[in-house]
This record gives sequence, structure tokens and C-alpha cells, in this order.
Amino acid sequence: MNVDSAYGIDLYWLPLGAGGRSVRLNGRVYEAMLARLEKRSPLALYHSAIVVNAPSGCFVIEVTPVANGDRMLRGVVAEGAVGSQWVRRLRVFRYEVRCWRDGTIPDIGEAVESPRHLSDDEEVSEDLLRLVPDVPTLVWGRDERGTGDMWNSNSVISWLITRSGLPVETVHPPTGGRAPGWNAGIVVALREQA
Repeated sequence: MNVDSAYGIDLYWLPLGAGGRSVRLNGRVYEAMLARLEKRSPLALYHSAIVVNAPSGCFVIEVTPVANGDRMLRGVVAEGAVGSQWVRRLRVFRYEVRCWRDGTIPDIGEAVESPRHLSDDEEVSEDLLRLVPDVPTLVWGRDERGTGDMWNSNSVISWLITRSGLPVETVHPPTGGRAPGWNAGIVVALREQA
């Protein structure tokens, strides 16, 4: 491992709904209900994003609601449905996968136990970038592949980490928190590799 390398992959854990009240409130309600069903205390929920510094540039990889404006400027490489394929024609029921050159993570100041440095290998960085357009765009909030976990933004990030060969088993949400969907991405990636 070359610690002087300018290249690398860093993972950020962002509190669910950072920068917005609606998602945060809905996340808390969801977690409170699930915790009650599972007979445990509610935990903080996290959303993940990756920053990749590679020979081809610096890129932010994140999953967000579909925004207005030029998709190319935000580095949109894929879109998926939220809740159901039947409603995906409405923008509010779609998410976008971004691989945004020189992009930003608006709520990065709220990141917890971050960044988590995953690699400083330039080849691995470029490999991960090449994988982004191939990420599955399964329906957000559903378990279409029978993984036991719903598909969401965390699934996309864990899928990328797994498919790029990084040790995903060493990556965990911040202390006292959880990342719904994380396991779904790992399971789907491992099945595809097999």
C-alpha cells in the first residue's frame, strides 16, 4: 500500500436525511417501526457515498432522487424506480446513480466516522469507475432478488465495493448505526461473480 499515492477510494457515511427534514423524519419512523417488530432499540440510519481519485479524475459516486437539469453535468449514469416500476414515469418515483466528475456531496460536513479509506490503488480506482454504469437498477425499497434486504443507495455502493474486489466484509456503518440495503448489494454482487 502506497500511503503517498494521490489516488484512492474513500467511503463516507452520511446520516439518512442529512440536509433535509422529510427523509430524516421518514427514516426515523421506519426505523422505530422496524425496531419494535424486531424487539430492539432504534438505531441511527446511514446512507453511503464514495469519492474516487483516479488517473482519469476525481469522481463522486452517490445515489440521489432524480433532479431537474442537465443529467450530464451531474454525471448521471443510470436511473431506477422507487417503490414500483409502474410509477417510474413520475420523476418523484425515480432515483439516479451519479458518477460525477469533480462533483460534491452537499451534506459531507455531516458525515460520521468518515472518510473510510478503502484503497489507494489507481487500478482498483479505475476499475470501480468502469463498474458504475453496470450497477443493477433494481426497484428501491424492494427485495426483487431475494436477498433478505431491500435495494437502495447503500446497495449500489456495497455492490461497487464488492465487484471491485475490495474487502467489503471490513466495512461497517458507524457505531450505533445501520445501513439498510448494504447486504443486498453484497449478495447481488457475489451472485453475479459466481
